[in-house]
Formats: sequence, C-alpha cells, structure tokens
Amino acid sequence: MKRKKTAGDIAFDIFNYTFFAVFTLLCFLPFYYLFINTISDNDKVTRGLVLWYPIGIHFQNYLEVLKLRGLGNAVLVTLGRTVIGTALTIIGTSFLGYALTKQELWHRKLWYRFIVVTMYFNAGIIPWFINMKNLHLTNNFLAYIIPGIVSAYSLILFKTYVESIPTSLEESAELDGAGYLVRYAKIVMPLCKPILATLIVFSAVGHWNSFMDTVFLMTDSKLYTLQYILYQYLNEANSLADTLKNMSELGIHVDASRLLTPTAVKMTVSMVVVIPVLCVYPFFQKYFVGGIMIGAVKG
Repeated sequence: MKRKKTAGDIAFDIFNYTFFAVFTLLCFLPFYYLFINTISDNDKVTRGLVLWYPIGIHFQNYLEVLKLRGLGNAVLVTLGRTVIGTALTIIGTSFLGYALTKQELWHRKLWYRFIVVTMYFNAGIIPWFINMKNLHLTNNFLAYIIPGIVSAYSLILFKTYVESIPTSLEESAELDGAGYLVRYAKIVMPLCKPILATLIVFSAVGHWNSFMDTVFLMTDSKLYTLQYILYQYLNEANSLADTLKNMSELGIHVDASRLLTPTAVKMTVSMVVVIPVLCVYPFFQKYFVGGIMIGAVKG
C-alpha cells in the first residue's frame, strides 16, 4: 500500500533531484570543456574564447597527436599490461581471498593481517627499486604484471563478498565430492560477478593510468607505456607543438587555426587518456555499484 506523499516528502524529492542533477552537471562539465577545446579553433582556444560551445570545429588535433613518435608501441604495451595484468590480478586476488575464508587454512588470520598491513606500510621507493632490480625486473615487461597480482584492498573486498555467500551452497558441493578448486571455479566465481566487475574496473584503470613504474624501471623505449609517453609530451608541449607545426607545413598547407598549440596538445592528450575509461565504465556500472557496496559491508 502506497503512502500519500506529504508536502515535506515532495520538497525533499525536489531537493534531492536538484542537488544530484547539479552535482552530475558539475562532474560532466570538465570533460565537456576539455572536449570542445580539442575540436575548436586552436588560436581561439589559446586566447580563452571557447567556453560553452566549440568554435571552428575540426578533428585535426587528434589526427596529429596520433602521429606522435612511439605512440603506437606505447598503446600496445599499455593494452598488454592492462589485459594481462587485470586477468592475473583477478585470478590471484580472488583465489587468495577465497582461501582466506576457509577456517581450516593454517593461521589464516595471521596471513590476512599480514596482507592488510601492506596497505599502510611499505619499505619506500629505494628498497622497492633495489628489490625489483635484484629480481631482474628492470627493463622487463613482467615488472608491470607481477607486483600487482595480489591487491590487498581488492582481496578485502572479495573475501568479504565471499563470506556473504551462504555456506550451504559449498557444503552441498563438498558432499558430492567437489574439492576446493572445483567449488572456487564452479560455485564461488559465478556468484561473484558483481564484485569481480568492480575489481576489474579498479585493476584495469590502475594499470591504464600507471606510469611511475615506467619512470623508475624502464630505460628501453620499447617498454614505455602510453601514460609515460603522454606524460613526456605534456612536459614538452611547447617544443612538441612547434615540431608538429613544422610537420604539418611540409608539403601540405594547413589552416593556421588548426595547427597544434601547447594548450591544444595538453587538452588533446588528456582526452586520449580519458576516452577509453569513459567507454568501458558504463558497461560495468551496474555491477560496480552493487559489488562495491556488498563487498565493502559485512552484515
């Protein structure tokens, strides 16, 4: 039976809808502003004349940025570490999280606390670098993969989610002779799609945006990630704009309004970084919301 809304209820609903509509708009505006500036007249963008709508629409900035040296190889490296790293992180984290839910695991509380401590304390950059060097992970693609196979935060979420699954499901399978691996693969994992989608988003975005490991561990340009390449270009935006301008002038006359400026380089590079995440996230959103709430709260 539905209760008739009072004036207070209506006022509260109006406030809620208004507040979240404004909040959503504020979150959307930076991306919109960034995008319209990448497709507008570069000269007007530099002078700050593009505010609410694009002026002199063109997509030359994206075409020029895609010509940057080393960008194609960097995209492949980043895609490789994102796909492989995310897959191994999900497998490693989920299996360890599942194992830590078992009472019969030897000293499971000790191992769990030991893993959680790593979220708050670490040895620092220099010991980390020495350790990675001794493991021969400098100038090695595996340096992008191995350190992230187990994520402490993701492990906590997954373990908590598994503990919310009725134990009777596993007990029934155990009576039929199913071992730990069978129960993990055929019962637990299919029931954990929401939290797995959440962990996939966390891991994939983390791998996609990471570049500090490249700064410290990689000197071979063939192993540079997309983020590191773009980070370098952002720091060299002025000289890069001049270089691309000269490239555009060789043989083909290009409208001056479409020649890259430092501001255009920075904004276009930022959009190149953000677009893949914006394209992927909507497909995981329905799982993300449910997974993060159920996995984070034990009730």
